[in-house]
Amino acid sequence: MRAVDRRRVQALLRDLKAGKVTVGQAMDALRDLPYQDLGVAKLDSHRDLRRGYPEVILCLGKTPERIVEIARRMSESHDLVLATRATRPVYQRLRKTLDGKRVTYHERAAIVSIGSPPKAKRGPVLVVTAGTSDIPVAEEAGVTAELMGCKVTRLYDVGVAGVHRVLDQRDLLRGAKVIVVVAGMEGALPSVVAGLVDVPVIAVPTSIGYGASFDGMAALLGMMNSCAPGVAVVNIDNGFGAGYLASQMSR
Repeated sequence: MRAVDRRRVQALLRDLKAGKVTVGQAMDALRDLPYQDLGVAKLDSHRDLRRGYPEVILCLGKTPERIVEIARRMSESHDLVLATRATRPVYQRLRKTLDGKRVTYHERAAIVSIGSPPKAKRGPVLVVTAGTSDIPVAEEAGVTAELMGCKVTRLYDVGVAGVHRVLDQRDLLRGAKVIVVVAGMEGALPSVVAGLVDVPVIAVPTSIGYGASFDGMAALLGMMNSCAPGVAVVNIDNGFGAGYLASQMSR
């Protein structure tokens, strides 16, 4: 099956107009719109046309066999496939099964990419963390944005416990088009960053913290109550959602 992304659909329509393909051939090429039913999953093959990026595989709750089957079918129709929250054994299974495909494990982000990412034309996106414990979530955001075609810069371990560290990076902050700020504990860093810049700030609460952090609820509520305007908040530990949103904002 051919991919049904915008580029190939446009090429197909041009070929149809030029008489290079028949109506029947064009219909056959588009037969899997709007989705493919695999029995265990319904692949949204129309999503790239609607959203500008294909469906992404969330590995949580899926057996390795199902992940491999979904990834195999998606890689037949897309130049790049992402699998998030992926373990190394899942990566190894994908690499073995998808022989001949470029399969890469971004270990700190727990993301597997299958295929080649687009050239970095969007951004720059800056990913900031309060502490080093927040880096895995930040990497999920940064790698997602990179694989969606963004230039990404990282600024880690600049939390409010030593606020001079982030104040010292004001030129870097102001050079970004979108900033993703990842923090646990009380989640104060996005408010500080948003008070220094004139670009959107995406706040990502993490489940990092001691007892009263309530597995990220304290940071989530703190970010949602930010007194600095221009802060958008995603769910706890949702680095993927933040990276996806940052890519959309940087278009």
